[in-house]
Amino acid sequence: MAGEAASLAATHGFSMRPFHTLDACRLCDVGFVLTDIDDTLTTDGRLPSIAYEALERLSGAGVKVVPVTGRPAGWCDLIARLWPVDAVVGENGAFYFACEAGGGMTRVFAQAGETRLENRRRLDDLATSILANVPGARISADQPFRDADLAIDFAEDGPRLGEAEVSRIVACFEAAGAVAKVSSIHVNGWFGHYDKLAMTRRLFAERYDLDIDKENGRVVFVGDSPNDAPMFGFFANSVGVANFADFRDTVATPPKWITRRAGGAGFAEVAAAVLKARAD
Repeated sequence: MAGEAASLAATHGFSMRPFHTLDACRLCDVGFVLTDIDDTLTTDGRLPSIAYEALERLSGAGVKVVPVTGRPAGWCDLIARLWPVDAVVGENGAFYFACEAGGGMTRVFAQAGETRLENRRRLDDLATSILANVPGARISADQPFRDADLAIDFAEDGPRLGEAEVSRIVACFEAAGAVAKVSSIHVNGWFGHYDKLAMTRRLFAERYDLDIDKENGRVVFVGDSPNDAPMFGFFANSVGVANFADFRDTVATPPKWITRRAGGAGFAEVAAAVLKARAD
């Protein structure tokens, strides 16, 4: 898989390098691992034990783990409470949640409540239009648990739609003045100027009192799809799991490195390298 990933990178002009060739010294001071969830922590839609164990090992070693995901507020509340993570950035940057040690949840949103309610009404109208204009498109099963965006499913439940249909969904969002981002399973759309990186920057400033422009090297980001592009571009230690190759023709900003293995096993590969570098 490493050779395949390197070959794909060369073929398509990417600067990605096999993750196993990364100088371990770059990981010695890593204190934060940020990760997408779908097809980064998960494999074939499931969270494998190897990925969850990697989360536990990182957390146990004092590394702060933060999922940065397109998944909904309801899921992120559960993840923040039950997973071995320090915080969660959700709905592609609409908020961050953090469950405090003494109980209670910190919830920080990019937009005020009234704005979110008005945008919800606009997105509900837009959903009707998208479904009418793109045959086969469907509202994601997790939509009832979302606060700030609309998720159109093209690959999670039901037949996978083609690139033409996905492009039409994106065009519908953009024609309405919404932002649209493509993940490995959904097209997510919202009204407002935020993304995964903007909310991550806010999380680091407010929760960790860190400027990630200055502390970039202390962070590793792991992802797999086009909506991770802002994170891939910003972080010097950005890593794509091997299945990132599925999107090689659609991502203008690829990760700097790519793992041998796909999905949760690829994430575990990154976690093991971070832990080894910190221990040496």
